[in-house]
Amino acid sequence: MSQQHTFHFTIGPVQGFVAQARRTRDFWAGSFLLSWLSGVAMLAVQKQGGEIEFPRPSAGYLDWLEGEGKGQSPRQGAIPNRFKARVSQSFNARQVENTVREAWIALAEHVWCQDFPNLARDGESRRIWERQHANFWEISWIVTSSEASDLLDRRKNWRSHLPPPEPGVKCMVMDGWQELSGAARPNSHDQQRFWQDVRSQPENRSLLTDLAEGEKLCAIAFVKRRFARHFEAFKTDIKGAPSGENLKLRGWKLETGVPSVSYMAAAHWLEAVLWHPDTAQVQKVLETAEALDCGNDEWKTRIRCLEEAVKKFNGKVRKKDRISRRLIARNGSVFFDGVRDDVPPSQQQAQQRNLTAFKTAVKELKLDAPLSPFYAILLMDGDSLGVHMGDREKQPKIAAALDQFTGEVPRIVQSHNGFLVYAGGDDVLAILPLEDALVCAKALRDAYLQAFEGTDIPSTLSGAIEFAHIKMPLGRILSDAHDLLDHVAKDGCGRNALAVRVWKPGGCDIEWGQPWRVALDDKCRNVMLQQLADEIEKQDGETTFSNAFFYKIRERFELLNPTKHHPEAVLTEEQEALLLASEYLSSGVHQGRTTKITLAQARELVEPLLQQCRPQERKTDAHGQNATFCVKQPKRLEPDGALLVRFLAHKGIEPRGSLR
Repeated sequence: MSQQHTFHFTIGPVQGFVAQARRTRDFWAGSFLLSWLSGVAMLAVQKQGGEIEFPRPSAGYLDWLEGEGKGQSPRQGAIPNRFKARVSQSFNARQVENTVREAWIALAEHVWCQDFPNLARDGESRRIWERQHANFWEISWIVTSSEASDLLDRRKNWRSHLPPPEPGVKCMVMDGWQELSGAARPNSHDQQRFWQDVRSQPENRSLLTDLAEGEKLCAIAFVKRRFARHFEAFKTDIKGAPSGENLKLRGWKLETGVPSVSYMAAAHWLEAVLWHPDTAQVQKVLETAEALDCGNDEWKTRIRCLEEAVKKFNGKVRKKDRISRRLIARNGSVFFDGVRDDVPPSQQQAQQRNLTAFKTAVKELKLDAPLSPFYAILLMDGDSLGVHMGDREKQPKIAAALDQFTGEVPRIVQSHNGFLVYAGGDDVLAILPLEDALVCAKALRDAYLQAFEGTDIPSTLSGAIEFAHIKMPLGRILSDAHDLLDHVAKDGCGRNALAVRVWKPGGCDIEWGQPWRVALDDKCRNVMLQQLADEIEKQDGETTFSNAFFYKIRERFELLNPTKHHPEAVLTEEQEALLLASEYLSSGVHQGRTTKITLAQARELVEPLLQQCRPQERKTDAHGQNATFCVKQPKRLEPDGALLVRFLAHKGIEPRGSLR
């Protein structure tokens, strides 16, 4: 029997490929394609008799790559960009790398043939295409008989992948890569003509919606944007496996409906419109929205709350309700002022009249639900798994637990009205409405803990939520989510934690993080921030916390917090609670109330809020066990916890008369 070795494989760049996105579909496509290439690598390993050890691919996923899949076809990425396998001494690792590169070139060539059928193959655009696809992927691997888990990381540090310099005008999505026209200057006649010809192909009308007017892409970004349209017809056979067996790769039908950030932000507002009892008025909203002519980009988007509202429009089952279907198909930007900035001067006057008519129709609905310009990015990752993966006896338990968890993730995200971008191993990436993000994060944490229950492996799940304004660059938010998870939830709070940032057009407005034990209520049923926000929102005319109270939070905390010259806390926690309770009573909260609130009752209300404003950290031993919790030193009150409650309660919309 030949000696067994371990093959470690990774492909990147992850952030450079996934996070550089102008649209949510770019975001999804990057994640899907990276997962697909990892799957190709796994197939290439199996063709040589290797056995994938960790992470195990989702049941049936690799069958789809070879055109033999059954049941529901995969839509999300499900395989991480890194894996390890048991292989024989004769294993050819270089062949795996070559197979992955050939698979990518074949897919890129398939897209080229569909979208550039009349473009010369000896021209500058073709040279750019071939150069960029041949030099983009950074693939690292090692074959070893050692159990050292850091060997692959050490191999990656060699930095042997050095793409050639990129000349010319750069891509509008992926930094540093030349756009495909090859023009010497931006906005030149040749550049404009090239992209206009690409967009205006009569036999390929989807290019009009996939490429915005004036958008210029490099070869890599173009494949990300367009591959889903052509993936079903993709097929290639890669020759040269040591076994002599060809690796056949086949695509499958992919739904192209990925919700835009503006559509996700508007989801619950749209739901409220659909549930409105006046059908005629809803139709008026639809007609004025269609007059704005922003397109039906969301026709194939499926958000659970909207699908349910369509089925029960006006409280009755209506199988072919054209009003509701047409309304939820509108491009999400139509619902927000100031987002549509590409209207030609000759049409601006008519557009303004249409916009006024739309606003009037919406106003006449008299909806209670506000139209919030904020959506959420949710990123979650397991804690301390690397410590346990070095123990070979634990690996089967870990793999089984992660299989169970990833199998639950799509259902959980969908049930919270989100769109799942990626779920593989212990990683989750999703886009959600603002209202659902915290609750979804908690549900995913519960599923993760349940999956590891009884394994004697104390792994937990940390999360990062970015509440972002629709005008913020998507790529910036995606990149920041990883920073938030790594440096605030994990390093700052000690793992098993949740961290949140709020991004407004002016920049980061709020940052908050707490261990899950602090973030949840005493029975671990609810996220305290969301519970407090819901209590504010549900008050009918009798506000739990007035705006004046929140306005003064930051000022009061600065007075209470220790300083350089006075490092000790000014008051005890009990005194702080009494002072804030008194502040609460003097903030105008009694206005309009028939029953007055006592100081003791006020203290009961402010103490949960104060708890979320005391930053805490979780300290464990080297194995992630024996956790202790402590308030960070110096003992400070951070107002962001309270400001985040206010943000959630008002869905990011400043109340009229706001001083902030």
